[in-house]
Amino acid sequence: MELWIIRHGDPDYVRDSLTEKGVREAKLLAERLEKQLPKDKNIYFYCSPLGRAQKTASYTLDRLGESAETLDWAREFQGTVGKLLNKQQCWDRKPNYWTGIDDYYSYDKWLDVELMKNGDVKRHYEKVCDGVDELLKKHGYIKSGRIYDVESSNHDIIVLFCHFGVESVILSRIFSVSPMIMWHNFVALPTAVTRLVTQERDQGKAIFTCVQYGDLSHLYAGDEEPSFQARYCECYEDDTRH
Repeated sequence: MELWIIRHGDPDYVRDSLTEKGVREAKLLAERLEKQLPKDKNIYFYCSPLGRAQKTASYTLDRLGESAETLDWAREFQGTVGKLLNKQQCWDRKPNYWTGIDDYYSYDKWLDVELMKNGDVKRHYEKVCDGVDELLKKHGYIKSGRIYDVESSNHDIIVLFCHFGVESVILSRIFSVSPMIMWHNFVALPTAVTRLVTQERDQGKAIFTCVQYGDLSHLYAGDEEPSFQARYCECYEDDTRH
């Protein structure tokens, strides 16, 4: 089985939609997926309920004459730290802080760091994890510790349109790694395609392997420069976000 995770196009966050650039990106993505998705496999489409993901998916779905099931848990990750009016997004922490705490690198301990306990991160993280588990179970793969029991071996393709923050949580769950690493050491730019494929080297037991992360070849093919969204300054002196 394959799982394709696709981030939405360049966002207009105010309107929860796409910018003009985001529309161009989504159309180039649709052209690429129409050519690349195999015609001889079962393909299932899923999407975040948020407008920017729905808009991105619409161009692909229209081209293919398909529809997508909306998954509420696939919305952008909502976990926050702090209390009342001081709540902040949990997954944007400066490196000088988080890299100095060993537990952030542990799948089993990162939620126990004091900052992460001071908010609703665990509840939202578990919601996404439960959603991922249920989706993969629906398609025949049941998480059992750090591996998957294969209930129904298949060559299906799941295509999920969502967001970078929640994509990182999805990968955290599937790979049993801390999401702090995925949030901070990786970045999936707008319309980036990440592709996971199962490996069942022992019958009935599988893992997911990443064969492609953050692919933007459709943008380069269409002479569209990738967006800077989700990146930070390359050098401190740069006039880009810190």
